[in-house]
Amino acid sequence: MTAKRVLSVGQCLADHRKIARTLEPLGAEVVPADTSDEALGQLRAGPPFALVLVNRVYDSDGSSGMDLIRQMKAEPAFQAVPVMLVSNYEDAQEEAIAAGAAPGFGKSALYGPLVVERVRAFLAEG
Repeated sequence: MTAKRVLSVGQCLADHRKIARTLEPLGAEVVPADTSDEALGQLRAGPPFALVLVNRVYDSDGSSGMDLIRQMKAEPAFQAVPVMLVSNYEDAQEEAIAAGAAPGFGKSALYGPLVVERVRAFLAEG
């Protein structure tokens, strides 16, 4: 089984590690990116990502993760790439969904069943 790649954008190192520990048992390889530019570069370079997880506010520079979600959904090359917002704030989740993201999760849900439930379909073989 080939690991499905997940791009984790804007997380601090500790949260990136928590996300990786949550998703690796599902067969995911979690790749970090600190900024939107870095994330877009990795998306363009390939190999493809099964899912992109975007922090609401980037740890590295305080940028808004919503900007990356909007940019991905506006750019034809990335429109089909599933993206989720990582945020505990329900209003931020609603904004992300309205912009085209799949329902995401908050960091408080890591290690819990909600994260597994939300990402499993994107990591399934096929």
